[in-house]
Amino acid sequence: MVDVSQHELVPEHTVLEETDLEDVLGEYDIDRTDLPKIKRTDPALPDDAEVGDVIEIVRDSRTTDQAVVYRLVVE
Repeated sequence: MVDVSQHELVPEHTVLEETDLEDVLGEYDIDRTDLPKIKRTDPALPDDAEVGDVIEIVRDSRTTDQAVVYRLVVE
């Protein structure tokens, strides 16, 4: 079976540490539940991601070299 998370077109997904999460939420002045959602069943998620975790996704970007986005893991 193919591991989708290792495909070259899938951006890097990592679980954000709580200390880093507080910095991100403070920077944008939002709550965790205000973040866009990603389902726990998404094959690109790391195996250690659990419901309630925040995922940092680093994508390649033509204009900024890299774009960082955040998603809340939901059921």
